[in-house]
Amino acid sequence: MSSSTYRLDDLDRSIIEKLGRDARVSNRQIASELKVTEGTIRSRIKRLQAEQLIQFTVVTDFRVAGSPNLVMLGIQADPSRVGGLAKQLAEIPEINCVVVLLGRYSLLAMGLFTNIEQVNALIFQRIRSLEGVRDVITSVSVHNVKYEVGIARITGDKD
Repeated sequence: MSSSTYRLDDLDRSIIEKLGRDARVSNRQIASELKVTEGTIRSRIKRLQAEQLIQFTVVTDFRVAGSPNLVMLGIQADPSRVGGLAKQLAEIPEINCVVVLLGRYSLLAMGLFTNIEQVNALIFQRIRSLEGVRDVITSVSVHNVKYEVGIARITGDKD
């Protein structure tokens, strides 16, 4: 069964929720809390990984990745081009996150940059030249009041 057709049941969702809170939790502890066997948990986790529905990775706070700044690029685009632009933006190595939006911007692209020259080069040499891009508005994070890596995983390294 491909990951696009796999349906998660309540047990899968519970396992994912527990691992999302703490990926170091033992299979035994999850099994105890969910009142199933450890073997059930182990086989479910293996299947979720095989279906590429979950993966385990080390996520560090982006501030330790060379003191970069989180840069958000609000991109206004032709409506008929949004899907294709999202895919093209996702292929750019410097961009860690691409989100399709409704509202002021069609797309939001985020990445970590250590200087403004990198950002300008990306915008003017790569993004603005993409067909369908109307405008790019740049916002730079100067202070993060709350940042939860389990929710918004923005890292300096690509997998």
